[in-house]
Amino acid sequence: MKAELAGLIDCDPGEIALNRNSTEGLCTAVFGIPLAAGDQVVISPWDYPSVRAAWLRRQEREGVEVVTADCDLMDGDDEIYEAYAAVLTPRTRVLQITHMSHWTGRVVRARRLCRPARDNGTVTVVDGAQTFAQMPVSFRDLGCDFFVTSLHKWMGAPVGNGMLVVREGVIDRTWPLPAPFGPPPLRVDKFDHWNLGTYNSVLQAGILPAARFHGEIGAEAVHARVRELTRYWVERVRGIPGFTLHTPVDTDILGAVSLFSIDGLDSGTVEEQLRDEHRIQVKYREVRQLSGMRVSPHIYMRESELDRFVEALAEVVDKQRARP
Repeated sequence: MKAELAGLIDCDPGEIALNRNSTEGLCTAVFGIPLAAGDQVVISPWDYPSVRAAWLRRQEREGVEVVTADCDLMDGDDEIYEAYAAVLTPRTRVLQITHMSHWTGRVVRARRLCRPARDNGTVTVVDGAQTFAQMPVSFRDLGCDFFVTSLHKWMGAPVGNGMLVVREGVIDRTWPLPAPFGPPPLRVDKFDHWNLGTYNSVLQAGILPAARFHGEIGAEAVHARVRELTRYWVERVRGIPGFTLHTPVDTDILGAVSLFSIDGLDSGTVEEQLRDEHRIQVKYREVRQLSGMRVSPHIYMRESELDRFVEALAEVVDKQRARP
């Protein structure tokens, strides 16, 4: 399994640990990286809530200083880069990067951020839960120390499978989350989820066929298809009055995930009506000043199904605007 996955993520099989999901992988990095009181960790307000909470727990318990790189997800690549660069200091020990925001689908150019961090001696943790298998990702090219993803998302392995990639040079000095079952030296195996005790090996057996099937299709083809589908429905929905897109679409790193809202209408109510009246599922998301509905078609979705979504959305909007 690890050899197959290594070919997809472009790393050495000895750098891969198998766990249950991205959250477990992220927590392995968060709580396993050696830090002392006063060491700085840079995060973003757009990071996944559980990883933000994990870093704040280290701040509360150990005196690690958590610093926020504040930016808007509609900012340009240069503005986002500057927001992170502005808070990096000689005391910055860890840089947390969300590769693709699960809120809006915005992709951050992580490779560009990892370069100055590496020059600063800063450990980099990339949350790739939404990018791996949705688009081409190379661990070596990113230049990060930790890359975390969930194999059940875009690769389609059974739910309960995740992957943690740890750069060879930082394996030995990183503490595992649960204590290892076997005696040292264990290398990357100390992060594997069989150290938890009894685990569902049947679910893990589903990784290999999913990885091989994805490899036959190819990440480039997947990315091209989901990008095409996103642009397809966005172009057709632009005519609905008040439609606002919260994801940049005129970029080569656009993927399947995007967020939209309708001016003057409650997104939660629109989501409910799409589901209950039309059997169409979008995902309501709210964070900071942003709220909207997330759309994320995979390669098996047809344009005709997206047409049905657009027609249903137009009907829901018309009904709500017609109300006194």
